[in-house]
Amino acid sequence: LKSVDEVAGIGFKAVFAGSLSGVRIVNTELLEKMEVLSDIAPAHNPPYAKAMRQLRQAFPSIPLVAALETGFHETIPPEIRAYAVPFEWQDKYETKRWGFHGASHRFIGGRIGEMLGNDDLKVVSCHLGGSNSLCAQRGNKSQANSLGMSPQTGLLHNNRVGDFDPYALPLLMRLSGKSMQELLDEMSTNGGLLGLSGLSSDVRDLEEAASNGHERADFALKVFVASIRQYLGSYLVVLGGADAIVFTGGIGENSQRIRREVCTGLDWAGITLDEEQNGAVERDAEVCISTDDSRTQIWVVPTNEEIVVARQTVEAVG
Repeated sequence: LKSVDEVAGIGFKAVFAGSLSGVRIVNTELLEKMEVLSDIAPAHNPPYAKAMRQLRQAFPSIPLVAALETGFHETIPPEIRAYAVPFEWQDKYETKRWGFHGASHRFIGGRIGEMLGNDDLKVVSCHLGGSNSLCAQRGNKSQANSLGMSPQTGLLHNNRVGDFDPYALPLLMRLSGKSMQELLDEMSTNGGLLGLSGLSSDVRDLEEAASNGHERADFALKVFVASIRQYLGSYLVVLGGADAIVFTGGIGENSQRIRREVCTGLDWAGITLDEEQNGAVERDAEVCISTDDSRTQIWVVPTNEEIVVARQTVEAVG
């Protein structure tokens, strides 16, 4: 670019604004809603809202576009999105399984459809990286997502706990002497792979340590795999089987061990990993790693959230 005047719009992979979902031109209403709901996404909403305000002030003539992560999951059936809480909580407080990682799952569903020449595939996309989620898709439309009301839920993450029973919190407050906020902070910074291993939040570190006999590193990886498999099994039921399982994200694209252990023992479901192909995946490759006789194809496909947001921004600014 030679000049800022060439910029037609600035897109953001925004995270959470409750009912103000989808793709939206950034305005005061959206910014205020993101800030009010910062409790749900404390690591995401405050810096995004701050950056949006700064850019609005610096470049008032350039439209800003928020591509909300939750937008892709608006096609999830209401019975799957609902929590069994008092019904008015859903309408009054927007309490439901919103789902996240929308840009990544949208890209993977569309890309695998292009590659296989079929826009009506049943796909389980496995976004595994710093934060993690599985998504059940039919025809590139979300049917279920492991992330719920907040990005802290679902699978365990690098340093966030994932699914957790809220009734444990009063007990932890009493026994530890810590406040609710202190415990929430600890759950979002010292949980997940880091908390379980006591060593690192990085799967590469944990795999190396586990190979050298570090028991807690190995345990953390086993818990991670178990949580992925639980959601994978659930989503095979949601979809009635799958045409493809796709691994993406830093872990999904690069960890032979995680892919292998997730797929181990699933021959009964028509899911058979090719060990040789799994061990030969090159960086940034789009490659099938299932055997020829596997009813469900297993793929590694690098995600591209940026291109999704760019396309949505172009459409929004017209």
